[in-house]
Amino acid sequence: MFPDALRPRLRHLRVAVLAVVVLALLSLGHSFLTYEGTAGGNADAVAPGELDSTLVAVVDGTGAGQIVAYDPNGTVEYRNRSLWLYHDVDPVQGKARTVEYVASDRTDASRCSADDWCMQNVVERVNLTTGEVRRVHTIVSDHDGSSQIHDVDRVNESVLLVGDIRYPDRVYMVNTTTDERIWEWRVAEAFDPDSGGSYPGDWTHLNDVEYLHDGRVMVTLRNQDQVVFVEPGAGIQPDWTLGADGNHSRLYEQHNADYIPESEGGPAVLVADSENNRIVEFQRVDGSWQRSWVWADARLQWPRDADRLPDGDTLVADSHGSRLLSVSPNGSVDWSMPFPDGSYDLELLGTDDESDGPSAVAAGHENSRPDGVGHRAISLVPPLVLHGLLYSLPLWATAVDAVLLLGAGCLVTVWLVVEAGVRLGPRLARLRNADS
Repeated sequence: MFPDALRPRLRHLRVAVLAVVVLALLSLGHSFLTYEGTAGGNADAVAPGELDSTLVAVVDGTGAGQIVAYDPNGTVEYRNRSLWLYHDVDPVQGKARTVEYVASDRTDASRCSADDWCMQNVVERVNLTTGEVRRVHTIVSDHDGSSQIHDVDRVNESVLLVGDIRYPDRVYMVNTTTDERIWEWRVAEAFDPDSGGSYPGDWTHLNDVEYLHDGRVMVTLRNQDQVVFVEPGAGIQPDWTLGADGNHSRLYEQHNADYIPESEGGPAVLVADSENNRIVEFQRVDGSWQRSWVWADARLQWPRDADRLPDGDTLVADSHGSRLLSVSPNGSVDWSMPFPDGSYDLELLGTDDESDGPSAVAAGHENSRPDGVGHRAISLVPPLVLHGLLYSLPLWATAVDAVLLLGAGCLVTVWLVVEAGVRLGPRLARLRNADS
């Protein structure tokens, strides 16, 4: 009988289950005791002198929503947690100590058609020296699972380029003085509803827009695994599209693509390739995109921003690795600092909005890929499963913790099924015999 065959192995299974559960608990305990952040993940300092300028970062819903600025010595000089979620942050050109950010918060239901509450997306400027905040623009909408605007890009002093993540998933320019909408492109003009995510809910998860110097607009469509280029008045440029829906070897639910122009060795696109756990760059060669650089280390998990600095270093927001870091062209980590899980976007003051440094080809960047048993074990877990677990676990939990917990959960399930079979099998057999 099935239970009799398993009975001699049941003791070994129990020992294996106990060992993996204990190992998972020990790993969790070690991560908790050695976590570099303070309570709530609000790390306040790094080693002095590691930063060249003030570093500003924002945190979205996976951590405590906030915008934080660190001075060159690594101590916090500004922090704001007054709004629910923060996404994009950009230096304001010509104003050395001022940044502009996008944030979301709840507001009264009377401001939209919802019954309970509305989503209010705001663009604000803050002077990091005085702390003075000025609201630049407000967008109110019904709330749903994908209604927080993730990015705006400034076209000029009165016009913003907005990436609207909410259905009907679109990009538009708005005059913040008159509230006049100047131009709009809808994703449905170029993509079918069966592409990307759940339609019409979180269909594209459009998370980044960039206004290029030649007047085109670059758009990051996370759920379509693509970065697209749009010519206002003409539509999408299909021969410039980077990536393809479902082609995860190219891009996999990426964030915050940055364009590097010809003047810096491009055209090139630097991308936080989130579900692939890597930073990747593509160079435009003979009318197509060729991968020119890839970087990762054993800790990198779900990066969501990468900016190329003028000196060739690359700033990285390592969301599930709970750190901010700078990577040199030779692939080494120049500096890193603990940061709450959920870092979304970061900028170094004194540099331009997004990337303003050389392409990987121009700077001679070297590829870097992690190795080792631990990394190989982590890579066996599907990225969406791994990052879903990390999203739900406490801030101090690591990818190793998540893998061990997943393994323990699977073993416990198998053990319970086998135990039930061994205990109930003979009873079921007696019942069948009695019926016959």
